[in-house]
Amino acid sequence: MAYLVALVIAIGFGVPVAVLSGALGQGRTAAAAMEGIARQPEAAGRIQTAMIIGLALIESLVIYALLISLILLFLGVPSANELIERVMAAAR
Repeated sequence: MAYLVALVIAIGFGVPVAVLSGALGQGRTAAAAMEGIARQPEAAGRIQTAMIIGLALIESLVIYALLISLILLFLGVPSANELIERVMAAAR
């Protein structure tokens, strides 16, 4: 039972940390791109392209964290039948 509690707590903290980290990274990326465009307006197209690629990579890391959390949640948790059998065995 402690395993299930630890798993849920890990997932409960893992996804928000990944989302907050991704959001901070995206904010810093956008701010740096805007500053670069302000300093060199003629390079706006190249800066914007690099920014969009960077944002896509940051977002993919957040999606990977969500995917890993879902895999842990659905494949790491025993089925209801296994839990019932464990409870019944413990009650004996």
